[in-house]
Amino acid sequence: MKFRDISLPAFWAVIPAAGIGSRMRADRPKQYLDLAGRSILERTLDCFLGHPCLKGLIVCLAPDDPWWPTLACASDPRIVRVDGGSERADSVLNGLLRLNEMGAASEDWVLVHDAARPNLSRGDLDHLLNELDGDPVGGLLAVPARDTLKRADRNGRVSETIDRSVVWLAYTPQMFRLGALHRALADALVAGVAITDEASAMEWAGQAPRLIEGRADNLKVTTPEDLQRLQRTFSR
Repeated sequence: MKFRDISLPAFWAVIPAAGIGSRMRADRPKQYLDLAGRSILERTLDCFLGHPCLKGLIVCLAPDDPWWPTLACASDPRIVRVDGGSERADSVLNGLLRLNEMGAASEDWVLVHDAARPNLSRGDLDHLLNELDGDPVGGLLAVPARDTLKRADRNGRVSETIDRSVVWLAYTPQMFRLGALHRALADALVAGVAITDEASAMEWAGQAPRLIEGRADNLKVTTPEDLQRLQRTFSR
């Protein structure tokens, strides 16, 4: 695979998908909701399974998940299912442990991607791989804040206008070396640190992940309105 005449690095992918997505008010976890004829999770996996640099993919699921076996991709030999944890960080750590058991090297690149972010473009994925290959830390896709940002006080009133030029919205994939990410997540969880994404674990470990600008339409499905918007995109 070539991108701008530069070879892209091989990588593993970890997809935490053990959550239930309660804000969707649906009869199943949001990753199994229909998106133009296929589940959100299937569409999320497409971008990785279609990439020639993929070494393998870990999907982290609830132990009693009854929907995964019904998907066609569940029998794909490149996908390994592992049990997810109570929080995203627990699920990702379980996935990294399985990669270790499978013989993945400490210096291998691992991309962690939200299960409910189905509109990742091949261009953004290649751009991330190209920009971070050789980086000493790794990084993540992100989008610069474009709206005016306000800090609220405890009464719901504006206390400050924040300089948006230094604020980015963190997206996924987030790309780090297997060994470094494993250590950062494990140490943070032992210390009781609140970890909201992989970059925050690396930050807590004293690293400064690099921000790689991606497309704003790499949406995460969180509300019914998000799903409606993506339905229009995938139905075109």
